[in-house]
Amino acid sequence: MRNLQEIKSDKQSKYGEVIEYLSQDNGYWLENDKWDFEIEIFFNNVVKVGNATYKHIDFSGIKSINLKNEIKFFFLYHFKEGLFTNKVIARLRNPLNYFTKFFKEDTLLREDKERIYSRWKLFLINNGIKFKSTETTYFSFTNILIDFIKDFYDDREETEKDIWYSKNIVGAKVPATGVHGAGGHINFESVPMYYRDTIKRYFKTIITKKSWNHCHQIISHLNYFFNTFYSNGYTDGFIENLSRKDIENYLYWVNNGYKDKNATYKSKFISYARTFLEYIQMAQYDTAPKKEVSFLIFQDDIPKRELNKDEVKKAKFIPEPILKQLDNNIMALDRPQFIPIYILLRETGWRGTDILNLRYDNCLEQIWNNKEQKYNYYLCGEITKTGIAQLKIPIRDKVAEMVIKAIDKTKELSTEENNPKKYLFNAYEGKLKGKPLAKATLLKTIKRLIVQKDIKGTNGELYHFRLHSLRHTRAKEYVEQGMGISVIQQILGHQSLQMTVHYATVSENVLYEKWKNTEDLELFKVDTVNNELIEVDSSSAEG
Repeated sequence: MRNLQEIKSDKQSKYGEVIEYLSQDNGYWLENDKWDFEIEIFFNNVVKVGNATYKHIDFSGIKSINLKNEIKFFFLYHFKEGLFTNKVIARLRNPLNYFTKFFKEDTLLREDKERIYSRWKLFLINNGIKFKSTETTYFSFTNILIDFIKDFYDDREETEKDIWYSKNIVGAKVPATGVHGAGGHINFESVPMYYRDTIKRYFKTIITKKSWNHCHQIISHLNYFFNTFYSNGYTDGFIENLSRKDIENYLYWVNNGYKDKNATYKSKFISYARTFLEYIQMAQYDTAPKKEVSFLIFQDDIPKRELNKDEVKKAKFIPEPILKQLDNNIMALDRPQFIPIYILLRETGWRGTDILNLRYDNCLEQIWNNKEQKYNYYLCGEITKTGIAQLKIPIRDKVAEMVIKAIDKTKELSTEENNPKKYLFNAYEGKLKGKPLAKATLLKTIKRLIVQKDIKGTNGELYHFRLHSLRHTRAKEYVEQGMGISVIQQILGHQSLQMTVHYATVSENVLYEKWKNTEDLELFKVDTVNNELIEVDSSSAEG
Protein backbone atom coordinates (compact mmCIF):
# COMPACT_ATOMS: atom_id res chain seq x y z
CA MET A 1 0.00 0.00 0.00
CA ARG A 2 1.32 3.43 -0.86
CA ASN A 3 2.54 5.41 2.12
CA LEU A 4 -0.03 7.93 3.34
CA GLN A 5 2.65 10.64 3.49
CA GLU A 6 3.38 10.12 -0.23
CA ILE A 7 -0.28 10.60 -1.05
CA LYS A 8 -0.52 13.70 1.16
CA SER A 9 2.49 15.26 -0.57
CA ASP A 10 0.46 15.41 -3.78
CA LYS A 11 -2.65 16.73 -2.03
CA GLN A 12 -2.11 20.41 -2.78
CA SER A 13 -1.91 19.99 -6.57
CA LYS A 14 -4.77 17.48 -6.58
CA TYR A 15 -6.88 19.82 -4.48
CA GLY A 16 -6.37 22.39 -7.21
CA GLU A 17 -8.07 19.94 -9.59
CA VAL A 18 -11.03 19.80 -7.20
CA ILE A 19 -11.39 23.58 -7.32
CA GLU A 20 -11.05 23.58 -11.11
CA TYR A 21 -13.76 20.91 -11.43
CA LEU A 22 -16.13 22.80 -9.15
CA SER A 23 -15.55 25.96 -11.20
CA GLN A 24 -17.61 24.57 -14.08
CA ASP A 25 -20.83 26.30 -15.12
CA ASN A 26 -19.54 29.76 -14.21
CA GLY A 27 -18.48 28.63 -10.74
CA TYR A 28 -21.99 27.77 -9.56
CA TRP A 29 -20.94 24.63 -7.68
CA LEU A 30 -17.97 26.28 -5.95
CA GLU A 31 -19.68 29.52 -4.96
CA ASN A 32 -22.96 28.04 -3.71
CA ASP A 33 -23.31 25.80 -0.66
CA LYS A 34 -26.94 25.03 -1.47
CA TRP A 35 -27.49 23.47 -4.90
CA ASP A 36 -30.95 24.04 -6.27
CA PHE A 37 -32.44 21.03 -8.07
CA GLU A 38 -34.66 23.35 -10.13
CA ILE A 39 -31.87 25.22 -11.94
CA GLU A 40 -31.30 24.32 -15.60
CA ILE A 41 -27.72 23.09 -15.20
CA PHE A 42 -28.82 20.68 -12.45
CA PHE A 43 -32.05 18.67 -12.60
CA ASN A 44 -34.27 21.52 -13.87
CA ASN A 45 -37.04 20.25 -11.60
CA VAL A 46 -37.83 19.25 -8.05
CA VAL A 47 -37.02 15.63 -7.24
CA LYS A 48 -39.68 13.27 -5.95
CA VAL A 49 -38.72 10.16 -3.97
CA GLY A 50 -41.78 8.28 -2.81
CA ASN A 51 -44.10 10.81 -1.27
CA ALA A 52 -41.29 13.28 -0.50
CA THR A 53 -40.33 16.26 -2.66
CA TYR A 54 -36.79 17.66 -2.60
CA LYS A 55 -35.70 21.05 -3.91
CA HIS A 56 -32.00 21.22 -3.03
CA ILE A 57 -28.95 19.62 -1.42
CA ASP A 58 -27.19 21.62 1.31
CA PHE A 59 -23.46 21.62 2.14
CA SER A 60 -23.45 24.69 4.39
CA GLY A 61 -23.23 22.64 7.60
CA ILE A 62 -19.71 21.43 6.75
CA LYS A 63 -17.36 23.80 8.57
CA SER A 64 -14.05 22.84 6.93
CA ILE A 65 -13.74 24.54 3.54
CA ASN A 66 -11.42 21.86 2.20
CA LEU A 67 -13.68 19.01 3.31
CA LYS A 68 -16.74 20.82 1.98
CA ASN A 69 -15.17 21.20 -1.47
CA GLU A 70 -14.06 17.57 -1.53
CA ILE A 71 -17.56 16.36 -0.69
CA LYS A 72 -19.03 18.76 -3.26
CA PHE A 73 -16.58 17.29 -5.76
CA PHE A 74 -17.79 13.78 -4.86
CA PHE A 75 -21.40 14.72 -5.60
CA LEU A 76 -20.69 16.79 -8.73
CA TYR A 77 -18.44 14.16 -10.26
CA HIS A 78 -21.02 11.41 -9.80
CA PHE A 79 -23.71 13.73 -11.21
CA LYS A 80 -21.68 14.83 -14.25
CA GLU A 81 -20.59 11.29 -15.04
CA GLY A 82 -24.14 9.98 -14.82
CA LEU A 83 -23.25 7.66 -11.92
CA PHE A 84 -25.83 9.22 -9.58
CA THR A 85 -29.38 9.85 -10.73
CA ASN A 86 -31.37 12.77 -9.37
CA LYS A 87 -33.15 10.39 -6.99
CA VAL A 88 -29.87 9.00 -5.64
CA ILE A 89 -28.62 12.49 -4.88
CA ALA A 90 -31.95 13.36 -3.24
CA ARG A 91 -31.75 10.22 -1.09
CA LEU A 92 -28.20 11.13 -0.03
CA ARG A 93 -29.32 14.50 1.36
CA ASN A 94 -30.23 13.01 4.73
CA PRO A 95 -27.06 10.88 5.13
CA LEU A 96 -25.09 14.04 4.26
CA ASN A 97 -26.93 15.99 6.98
CA TYR A 98 -26.13 13.28 9.55
CA PHE A 99 -22.51 13.14 8.36
CA THR A 100 -22.19 16.90 8.84
CA LYS A 101 -23.07 16.43 12.51
CA PHE A 102 -20.93 13.31 12.85
CA PHE A 103 -17.60 14.24 11.23
CA LYS A 104 -15.60 17.15 12.67
CA GLU A 105 -12.18 16.68 11.02
CA ASP A 106 -10.90 18.66 8.02
CA THR A 107 -10.12 15.69 5.76
CA LEU A 108 -11.15 12.10 5.09
CA LEU A 109 -7.76 11.21 3.65
CA ARG A 110 -6.24 9.94 6.88
CA GLU A 111 -9.34 8.08 8.06
CA ASP A 112 -9.41 4.31 8.34
CA LYS A 113 -12.55 3.15 6.55
CA GLU A 114 -13.36 0.26 8.89
CA ARG A 115 -12.82 2.33 12.02
CA ILE A 116 -14.94 5.26 10.85
CA TYR A 117 -17.64 2.86 9.62
CA SER A 118 -18.00 1.36 13.10
CA ARG A 119 -18.35 4.80 14.64
CA TRP A 120 -20.74 5.94 11.88
CA LYS A 121 -22.92 2.87 12.30
CA LEU A 122 -23.23 3.44 16.04
CA PHE A 123 -23.94 7.15 15.47
CA LEU A 124 -26.80 6.40 13.08
CA ILE A 125 -28.33 3.76 15.37
CA ASN A 126 -28.20 6.19 18.30
CA ASN A 127 -30.01 8.71 16.11
CA GLY A 128 -32.86 6.32 15.34
CA ILE A 129 -31.73 4.90 11.98
CA LYS A 130 -32.40 1.16 11.83
CA PHE A 131 -29.40 -0.88 10.72
CA LYS A 132 -29.46 -2.89 7.51
CA SER A 133 -26.26 -4.45 6.22
CA THR A 134 -27.43 -3.90 2.64
CA GLU A 135 -28.39 -0.27 3.23
CA THR A 136 -26.26 1.87 0.93
CA THR A 137 -28.07 5.16 1.44
CA TYR A 138 -27.11 5.64 5.09
CA PHE A 139 -24.70 3.05 6.42
CA SER A 140 -22.42 2.72 3.39
CA PHE A 141 -22.24 6.46 2.81
CA THR A 142 -18.88 6.84 4.59
CA ASN A 143 -17.36 3.85 2.76
CA ILE A 144 -18.30 5.19 -0.67
CA LEU A 145 -17.15 8.69 0.20
CA ILE A 146 -13.78 7.62 1.65
CA ASP A 147 -13.08 5.25 -1.24
CA PHE A 148 -13.68 8.06 -3.73
CA ILE A 149 -11.60 10.70 -1.92
CA LYS A 150 -8.64 8.38 -1.29
CA ASP A 151 -8.70 7.13 -4.85
CA PHE A 152 -8.68 10.69 -6.16
CA TYR A 153 -5.56 11.61 -4.19
CA ASP A 154 -3.80 8.32 -4.97
CA ASP A 155 -1.73 8.78 -8.14
CA ARG A 156 -0.49 5.22 -8.42
CA GLU A 157 -1.17 3.18 -11.55
CA GLU A 158 -4.83 2.21 -11.35
CA THR A 159 -4.14 -1.54 -11.43
CA GLU A 160 -1.93 -1.22 -8.34
CA LYS A 161 -4.89 0.03 -6.29
CA ASP A 162 -7.55 -2.03 -4.56
CA ILE A 163 -10.35 -0.15 -6.32
CA TRP A 164 -10.28 0.33 -10.09
CA TYR A 165 -12.34 3.05 -11.75
CA SER A 166 -13.19 2.54 -15.41
CA LYS A 167 -12.34 6.15 -16.23
CA ASN A 168 -8.70 5.53 -15.25
CA ILE A 169 -8.11 2.40 -17.32
CA VAL A 170 -7.22 2.97 -20.96
CA GLY A 171 -9.01 0.47 -23.17
CA ALA A 172 -11.70 -0.45 -20.65
CA LYS A 173 -14.77 -1.64 -22.54
CA VAL A 174 -17.41 0.60 -21.08
CA PRO A 175 -20.82 0.87 -22.78
CA ALA A 176 -22.02 4.34 -23.68
CA THR A 177 -24.95 3.96 -21.31
CA GLY A 178 -22.75 3.40 -18.27
CA VAL A 179 -21.36 0.66 -16.04
CA HIS A 180 -22.55 -1.42 -13.11
CA GLY A 181 -21.32 -1.00 -9.56
CA ALA A 182 -21.32 1.96 -7.21
CA GLY A 183 -19.40 4.79 -8.83
CA GLY A 184 -18.44 2.66 -11.82
CA HIS A 185 -15.64 0.82 -10.10
CA ILE A 186 -14.40 -2.70 -9.44
CA ASN A 187 -13.53 -3.28 -5.80
CA PHE A 188 -10.96 -5.88 -4.72
CA GLU A 189 -11.12 -5.05 -1.02
CA SER A 190 -13.36 -8.02 -0.29
CA VAL A 191 -10.76 -10.44 -1.68
CA PRO A 192 -8.63 -11.90 1.15
CA MET A 193 -5.34 -10.03 1.41
CA TYR A 194 -3.34 -13.21 0.77
CA TYR A 195 -4.88 -13.61 -2.70
CA ARG A 196 -5.54 -9.98 -3.58
CA ASP A 197 -2.43 -9.46 -5.71
CA THR A 198 -3.18 -12.71 -7.53
CA ILE A 199 -6.69 -11.56 -8.40
CA LYS A 200 -5.54 -8.09 -9.46
CA ARG A 201 -2.81 -9.59 -11.65
CA TYR A 202 -5.41 -11.87 -13.27
CA PHE A 203 -7.83 -8.99 -13.85
CA LYS A 204 -5.09 -6.95 -15.45
CA THR A 205 -5.09 -9.58 -18.24
CA ILE A 206 -8.85 -9.44 -18.85
CA ILE A 207 -9.86 -5.86 -18.02
CA THR A 208 -9.43 -4.61 -21.60
CA LYS A 209 -10.63 -7.82 -23.26
CA LYS A 210 -13.98 -8.31 -21.57
CA SER A 211 -16.67 -5.70 -21.03
CA TRP A 212 -16.50 -3.73 -17.79
CA ASN A 213 -19.85 -5.11 -16.69
CA HIS A 214 -18.66 -8.66 -17.40
CA CYS A 215 -15.55 -8.04 -15.26
CA HIS A 216 -17.84 -6.76 -12.53
CA GLN A 217 -19.74 -10.06 -12.68
CA ILE A 218 -16.52 -12.06 -12.52
CA ILE A 219 -15.19 -10.34 -9.39
CA SER A 220 -18.57 -10.76 -7.73
CA HIS A 221 -18.53 -14.53 -8.32
CA LEU A 222 -14.86 -14.89 -7.37
CA ASN A 223 -15.61 -13.04 -4.13
CA TYR A 224 -18.25 -15.69 -3.44
CA PHE A 225 -15.66 -18.39 -4.16
CA PHE A 226 -13.20 -16.98 -1.62
CA ASN A 227 -15.77 -16.04 1.00
CA THR A 228 -17.38 -19.49 0.85
CA PHE A 229 -14.13 -21.33 1.48
CA TYR A 230 -12.95 -18.96 4.20
CA SER A 231 -16.31 -19.01 5.98
CA ASN A 232 -16.13 -22.81 6.04
CA GLY A 233 -12.81 -22.95 7.86
CA TYR A 234 -10.30 -22.78 5.00
CA THR A 235 -7.32 -20.46 5.41
CA ASP A 236 -4.61 -18.71 3.38
CA GLY A 237 -3.00 -21.12 0.95
CA PHE A 238 -6.08 -23.26 0.37
CA ILE A 239 -6.02 -22.75 -3.42
CA GLU A 240 -2.51 -24.18 -3.74
CA ASN A 241 -3.64 -27.34 -1.94
CA LEU A 242 -7.09 -27.77 -3.47
CA SER A 243 -8.29 -31.35 -3.83
CA ARG A 244 -11.25 -32.84 -5.62
CA LYS A 245 -12.93 -33.27 -2.24
CA ASP A 246 -12.64 -29.52 -1.60
CA ILE A 247 -14.30 -28.80 -4.95
CA GLU A 248 -17.04 -31.31 -4.17
CA ASN A 249 -17.66 -29.34 -0.96
CA TYR A 250 -17.84 -26.12 -2.99
CA LEU A 251 -20.30 -27.64 -5.47
CA TYR A 252 -22.49 -28.68 -2.55
CA TRP A 253 -22.38 -25.19 -1.04
CA VAL A 254 -23.30 -23.55 -4.34
CA ASN A 255 -26.14 -25.95 -5.12
CA ASN A 256 -27.48 -25.85 -1.58
CA GLY A 257 -27.17 -22.09 -1.24
CA TYR A 258 -28.86 -21.42 -4.57
CA LYS A 259 -31.18 -24.43 -4.81
CA ASP A 260 -34.02 -22.19 -5.99
CA LYS A 261 -31.95 -20.68 -8.82
CA ASN A 262 -31.77 -22.00 -12.37
CA ALA A 263 -28.76 -23.67 -14.00
CA THR A 264 -27.64 -20.47 -15.75
CA TYR A 265 -27.42 -18.62 -12.46
CA LYS A 266 -25.47 -21.35 -10.66
CA SER A 267 -23.12 -22.11 -13.54
CA LYS A 268 -21.23 -18.83 -13.20
CA PHE A 269 -20.12 -19.60 -9.63
CA ILE A 270 -18.30 -22.64 -11.00
CA SER A 271 -17.24 -21.63 -14.51
CA TYR A 272 -15.68 -18.30 -13.47
CA ALA A 273 -13.75 -20.01 -10.68
CA ARG A 274 -12.50 -22.74 -13.02
CA THR A 275 -11.41 -20.22 -15.70
CA PHE A 276 -9.52 -18.23 -13.04
CA LEU A 277 -7.80 -21.33 -11.61
CA GLU A 278 -6.91 -22.63 -15.07
CA TYR A 279 -5.32 -19.34 -16.04
CA ILE A 280 -3.18 -18.87 -12.93
CA GLN A 281 -2.03 -22.49 -13.25
CA MET A 282 -1.04 -22.09 -16.92
CA ALA A 283 0.64 -18.76 -16.11
CA GLN A 284 2.48 -20.46 -13.23
CA TYR A 285 1.39 -18.08 -10.49
CA ASP A 286 2.90 -18.89 -7.09
CA THR A 287 -0.61 -19.25 -5.69
CA ALA A 288 -1.84 -21.65 -8.40
CA PRO A 289 -3.25 -25.11 -7.53
CA LYS A 290 -0.61 -27.87 -7.43
CA LYS A 291 -3.06 -30.38 -8.86
CA GLU A 292 -4.24 -30.05 -12.47
CA VAL A 293 -7.43 -27.98 -12.55
CA SER A 294 -8.96 -30.45 -15.01
CA PHE A 295 -8.75 -33.06 -12.22
CA LEU A 296 -10.30 -30.66 -9.72
CA ILE A 297 -13.27 -29.22 -11.63
CA PHE A 298 -14.88 -31.41 -14.29
CA GLN A 299 -16.85 -30.11 -17.25
CA ASP A 300 -19.92 -31.94 -15.94
CA ASP A 301 -19.67 -29.96 -12.68
CA ILE A 302 -20.87 -26.85 -14.51
CA PRO A 303 -24.66 -26.86 -14.81
CA LYS A 304 -25.75 -26.61 -18.42
CA ARG A 305 -26.79 -23.02 -18.88
CA GLU A 306 -30.37 -22.57 -19.92
CA LEU A 307 -33.00 -19.91 -19.72
CA ASN A 308 -35.47 -20.34 -16.92
CA LYS A 309 -38.67 -21.81 -18.40
CA ASP A 310 -40.66 -19.00 -16.84
CA GLU A 311 -38.35 -16.49 -18.53
CA VAL A 312 -38.89 -18.18 -21.89
CA LYS A 313 -42.63 -17.94 -21.44
CA LYS A 314 -42.52 -14.19 -20.84
CA ALA A 315 -43.71 -11.99 -23.70
CA LYS A 316 -40.38 -11.56 -25.46
CA PHE A 317 -41.70 -11.25 -28.98
CA ILE A 318 -43.87 -8.31 -29.93
CA PRO A 319 -47.10 -9.67 -31.48
CA GLU A 320 -47.29 -8.97 -35.20
CA PRO A 321 -50.40 -6.70 -35.01
CA ILE A 322 -48.70 -4.61 -32.30
CA LEU A 323 -45.45 -4.47 -34.26
CA LYS A 324 -47.24 -3.24 -37.39
CA GLN A 325 -48.94 -0.48 -35.41
CA LEU A 326 -45.63 0.60 -33.87
CA ASP A 327 -43.82 0.58 -37.23
CA ASN A 328 -46.64 2.46 -38.98
CA ASN A 329 -46.85 5.15 -36.28
CA ILE A 330 -43.20 5.56 -35.31
CA MET A 331 -42.85 8.79 -37.30
CA ALA A 332 -45.34 10.34 -34.88
CA LEU A 333 -42.97 10.11 -31.90
CA ASP A 334 -43.14 13.38 -29.96
CA ARG A 335 -39.32 13.40 -29.76
CA PRO A 336 -38.18 12.98 -33.39
CA GLN A 337 -34.52 12.43 -32.42
CA PHE A 338 -35.49 8.96 -31.25
CA ILE A 339 -37.02 7.89 -34.59
CA PRO A 340 -33.72 6.78 -36.23
CA ILE A 341 -32.79 4.88 -33.05
CA TYR A 342 -36.03 2.89 -33.22
CA ILE A 343 -35.51 2.20 -36.92
CA LEU A 344 -31.97 0.93 -36.33
CA LEU A 345 -33.19 -1.29 -33.48
CA ARG A 346 -35.80 -2.76 -35.84
CA GLU A 347 -33.35 -3.09 -38.72
CA THR A 348 -30.49 -4.74 -36.83
CA GLY A 349 -31.78 -6.48 -33.72
CA TRP A 350 -28.90 -4.95 -31.75
CA ARG A 351 -29.23 -4.00 -28.10
CA GLY A 352 -30.24 -0.46 -27.23
CA THR A 353 -26.80 0.17 -25.72
CA ASP A 354 -25.15 -0.99 -28.97
CA ILE A 355 -27.10 1.51 -31.08
CA LEU A 356 -26.55 4.33 -28.58
CA ASN A 357 -22.82 3.54 -28.59
CA LEU A 358 -22.50 4.27 -32.34
CA ARG A 359 -19.96 6.97 -33.27
CA TYR A 360 -20.63 9.28 -36.19
CA ASP A 361 -17.07 9.05 -37.52
CA ASN A 362 -16.97 5.26 -38.00
CA CYS A 363 -20.50 3.79 -37.81
CA LEU A 364 -21.12 3.46 -41.56
CA GLU A 365 -18.98 1.71 -44.13
CA GLN A 366 -19.32 0.71 -47.78
CA ILE A 367 -17.98 -2.70 -48.78
CA TRP A 368 -17.61 -3.94 -52.36
CA ASN A 369 -19.88 -6.85 -53.33
CA ASN A 370 -18.31 -8.90 -56.15
CA LYS A 371 -21.53 -10.75 -56.92
CA GLU A 372 -23.70 -7.65 -57.24
CA GLN A 373 -20.85 -5.49 -58.57
CA LYS A 374 -21.67 -2.62 -56.26
CA TYR A 375 -20.90 -1.21 -52.81
CA ASN A 376 -23.20 -2.27 -49.96
CA TYR A 377 -23.70 -0.33 -46.74
CA TYR A 378 -22.69 -1.85 -43.40
CA LEU A 379 -23.43 -0.58 -39.90
CA CYS A 380 -20.31 -0.73 -37.71
CA GLY A 381 -20.30 -0.66 -33.93
CA GLU A 382 -18.64 -1.94 -30.78
CA ILE A 383 -20.56 -4.63 -28.88
CA THR A 384 -19.24 -4.04 -25.38
CA LYS A 385 -21.24 -6.79 -23.66
CA THR A 386 -19.54 -9.56 -25.64
CA GLY A 387 -16.26 -7.72 -26.24
CA ILE A 388 -16.59 -7.37 -30.03
CA ALA A 389 -14.44 -4.36 -30.92
CA GLN A 390 -16.14 -3.74 -34.27
CA LEU A 391 -19.12 -5.65 -35.61
CA LYS A 392 -20.14 -4.95 -39.20
CA ILE A 393 -23.58 -5.96 -40.48
CA PRO A 394 -25.33 -5.08 -43.76
CA ILE A 395 -28.22 -2.62 -43.75
CA ARG A 396 -30.64 -1.59 -46.47
CA ASP A 397 -29.88 1.46 -48.59
CA LYS A 398 -32.88 3.40 -47.24
CA VAL A 399 -31.72 2.86 -43.67
CA ALA A 400 -28.18 3.84 -44.67
CA GLU A 401 -29.53 7.09 -46.14
CA MET A 402 -31.18 7.83 -42.79
CA VAL A 403 -27.89 7.15 -40.98
CA ILE A 404 -26.03 9.47 -43.37
CA LYS A 405 -28.51 12.27 -42.60
CA ALA A 406 -28.07 11.62 -38.88
CA ILE A 407 -24.28 11.73 -39.28
CA ASP A 408 -24.42 15.05 -41.16
CA LYS A 409 -26.70 16.58 -38.53
CA THR A 410 -24.56 15.34 -35.65
CA LYS A 411 -21.37 16.67 -37.25
CA GLU A 412 -23.04 20.06 -37.60
CA LEU A 413 -24.10 20.20 -33.93
CA SER A 414 -21.03 18.61 -32.35
CA THR A 415 -18.04 20.33 -30.80
CA GLU A 416 -15.16 18.98 -28.76
CA GLU A 417 -16.92 20.36 -25.70
CA ASN A 418 -20.45 18.98 -26.20
CA ASN A 419 -19.63 15.67 -27.95
CA PRO A 420 -15.99 14.71 -27.30
CA LYS A 421 -16.58 10.98 -27.94
CA LYS A 422 -18.41 11.56 -31.24
CA TYR A 423 -21.65 9.79 -30.36
CA LEU A 424 -24.10 9.58 -33.25
CA PHE A 425 -27.11 10.11 -30.98
CA ASN A 426 -25.68 12.65 -28.57
CA ALA A 427 -27.18 14.85 -25.86
CA TYR A 428 -25.88 18.39 -26.33
CA GLU A 429 -27.00 19.95 -23.05
CA GLY A 430 -28.20 19.10 -19.58
CA LYS A 431 -26.79 16.46 -17.22
CA LEU A 432 -26.21 14.02 -20.12
CA LYS A 433 -24.25 16.50 -22.23
CA GLY A 434 -21.56 14.64 -24.15
CA LYS A 435 -23.29 11.30 -23.63
CA PRO A 436 -25.77 9.37 -25.75
CA LEU A 437 -29.49 10.01 -25.54
CA ALA A 438 -30.98 8.08 -22.63
CA LYS A 439 -32.41 4.63 -23.27
CA ALA A 440 -34.98 5.22 -20.53
CA THR A 441 -36.19 8.37 -22.30
CA LEU A 442 -36.58 6.45 -25.57
CA LEU A 443 -38.70 3.87 -23.76
CA LYS A 444 -40.91 6.55 -22.19
CA THR A 445 -41.32 8.24 -25.59
CA ILE A 446 -42.51 5.01 -27.22
CA LYS A 447 -44.86 4.36 -24.31
CA ARG A 448 -46.41 7.81 -24.85
CA LEU A 449 -46.92 6.89 -28.52
CA ILE A 450 -48.69 3.69 -27.44
CA VAL A 451 -51.08 5.75 -25.31
CA GLN A 452 -51.55 8.37 -28.03
CA LYS A 453 -52.32 5.79 -30.74
CA ASP A 454 -54.27 3.53 -28.35
CA ILE A 455 -52.17 0.46 -29.20
CA LYS A 456 -53.67 -2.40 -27.21
CA GLY A 457 -52.75 -6.03 -26.66
CA THR A 458 -55.03 -9.07 -26.82
CA ASN A 459 -56.20 -8.40 -23.25
CA GLY A 460 -57.69 -5.08 -24.34
CA GLU A 461 -55.18 -3.08 -22.30
CA LEU A 462 -52.48 -0.73 -23.56
CA TYR A 463 -49.53 -2.79 -24.76
CA HIS A 464 -46.72 -3.14 -22.20
CA PHE A 465 -43.66 -2.38 -24.32
CA ARG A 466 -40.15 -3.55 -23.51
CA LEU A 467 -37.27 -2.17 -25.55
CA HIS A 468 -35.35 -5.46 -25.54
CA SER A 469 -38.36 -7.17 -27.13
CA LEU A 470 -37.37 -5.50 -30.41
CA ARG A 471 -34.15 -7.55 -30.35
CA HIS A 472 -36.00 -10.80 -29.68
CA THR A 473 -38.56 -10.01 -32.36
CA ARG A 474 -35.93 -9.22 -34.99
CA ALA A 475 -34.10 -12.44 -34.17
CA LYS A 476 -37.31 -14.40 -34.72
CA GLU A 477 -37.86 -12.61 -38.03
CA TYR A 478 -34.38 -13.67 -39.14
CA VAL A 479 -35.23 -17.28 -38.28
CA GLU A 480 -38.58 -17.19 -40.06
CA GLN A 481 -36.95 -15.77 -43.16
CA GLY A 482 -34.69 -18.82 -43.29
CA MET A 483 -31.43 -17.25 -42.11
CA GLY A 484 -28.94 -19.73 -40.62
CA ILE A 485 -28.44 -19.72 -36.86
CA SER A 486 -24.69 -19.07 -37.11
CA VAL A 487 -25.34 -16.02 -39.32
CA ILE A 488 -27.94 -14.72 -36.85
CA GLN A 489 -25.40 -15.21 -34.07
CA GLN A 490 -22.93 -12.97 -35.89
CA ILE A 491 -25.49 -10.27 -36.72
CA LEU A 492 -26.76 -10.11 -33.13
CA GLY A 493 -23.25 -10.20 -31.66
CA HIS A 494 -23.92 -13.20 -29.45
CA GLN A 495 -20.93 -14.74 -27.71
CA SER A 496 -22.27 -18.28 -28.00
CA LEU A 497 -24.49 -20.13 -30.44
CA GLN A 498 -26.49 -21.44 -27.48
CA MET A 499 -27.87 -17.97 -26.78
CA THR A 500 -28.97 -17.57 -30.40
CA VAL A 501 -30.74 -20.93 -30.34
CA HIS A 502 -33.11 -19.56 -27.69
CA TYR A 503 -34.51 -17.26 -30.37
CA ALA A 504 -34.86 -20.06 -32.92
CA THR A 505 -38.61 -20.29 -32.73
CA VAL A 506 -41.22 -19.47 -35.32
CA SER A 507 -44.75 -18.16 -35.04
CA GLU A 508 -47.70 -20.51 -35.33
CA ASN A 509 -48.60 -18.99 -38.71
CA VAL A 510 -45.15 -19.64 -40.15
CA LEU A 511 -45.22 -23.11 -38.62
CA TYR A 512 -48.51 -23.75 -40.43
CA GLU A 513 -47.15 -22.48 -43.75
CA LYS A 514 -44.10 -24.72 -43.47
CA TRP A 515 -46.29 -27.68 -42.49
CA LYS A 516 -48.72 -27.00 -45.32
CA ASN A 517 -45.94 -27.52 -47.83
CA THR A 518 -45.67 -31.16 -46.69
CA GLU A 519 -49.33 -32.03 -47.43
CA ASP A 520 -48.70 -33.47 -50.88
CA LEU A 521 -45.71 -35.62 -50.01
CA GLU A 522 -48.02 -38.66 -49.62
CA LEU A 523 -45.80 -40.40 -47.13
CA PHE A 524 -48.82 -42.56 -46.29
CA LYS A 525 -52.44 -42.95 -47.41
CA VAL A 526 -55.59 -43.63 -45.43
CA ASP A 527 -58.62 -45.60 -46.64
CA THR A 528 -61.32 -43.19 -45.49
CA VAL A 529 -64.00 -45.87 -45.78
CA ASN A 530 -62.42 -48.42 -43.49
CA ASN A 531 -60.15 -45.95 -41.65
CA GLU A 532 -57.21 -48.19 -42.40
CA LEU A 533 -53.66 -47.14 -43.18
CA ILE A 534 -52.58 -48.10 -46.69
CA GLU A 535 -48.86 -48.87 -46.59
CA VAL A 536 -46.61 -47.02 -48.96
CA ASP A 537 -43.76 -48.90 -50.58
CA SER A 538 -40.65 -47.17 -49.32
CA SER A 539 -38.30 -49.48 -51.22
CA SER A 540 -38.84 -47.69 -54.53
CA ALA A 541 -35.63 -46.41 -56.06
CA GLU A 542 -37.37 -43.55 -57.82
CA GLY A 543 -35.98 -40.08 -57.13
